[in-house]
Amino acid sequence: MKKSLVIPAFALLVAQPMLSQAWDGGGFGGCDIPASTVSAVQSNLAAVIILKNGGIFSPNRMWSAIVDRHGKLCSVINSGNDPWPGSRAIAIAKASTANDFSNSGLALSTANLYAATQPGGSLYGLNNSNPFNPVFDQQNLGVGFVPGGIITFGGGVALYEGTQVIGGLGVSGDSSCADHAIAYRMRHMAGLDTIPGGVGLNHTDNIVYPPADTTSLTGFAQPTGFEQPHCFPQDITP
Repeated sequence: MKKSLVIPAFALLVAQPMLSQAWDGGGFGGCDIPASTVSAVQSNLAAVIILKNGGIFSPNRMWSAIVDRHGKLCSVINSGNDPWPGSRAIAIAKASTANDFSNSGLALSTANLYAATQPGGSLYGLNNSNPFNPVFDQQNLGVGFVPGGIITFGGGVALYEGTQVIGGLGVSGDSSCADHAIAYRMRHMAGLDTIPGGVGLNHTDNIVYPPADTTSLTGFAQPTGFEQPHCFPQDITP
């Protein structure tokens, strides 16, 4: 039996067939991104998870978090269809990571950081640099504070107005490949993807998969550079 949700009066509730967005911890308090901009991003979650994003679930079951340029948590919501509780902290950490490592010269999605942070990679150990504060693991906590966290697989993208980063968006709740597709699409629908350049296809911060390799057990070469491995055969590049 589905429990009713108490929604703060100032929160935005977006309905889609059989789905709703549940706001966690209010929103916007102490955040440097205007409330209208935060809402413009988060309001796309319900529409995007019913698209073909790959992954395990259809519709996808997601948490979505936004931080401002200072790393303060602006908003964290979920899709209202029983996403994994552990994905809340991951979504916040993905938003923080994309914001932390993007600037006015280069956008890096969390997917772009995968290969370099593996053992032997040039950024190995990055995951330990800005740990998530477990104080904010509890739901309804963290808005207006800096939870931190580093995640180096797909699902986090920086938010841009012009060529300036204003914060980060992180989503979690499915495969990291599907998470990336969802974040990438949400940002585009909000018009906050005017990035200055990237290491992905067509100089974007899109996910890059390694090439096919019939000699490998996985069917693909080992990820190098800014690549991330495939999650499932149904993976997409949004």
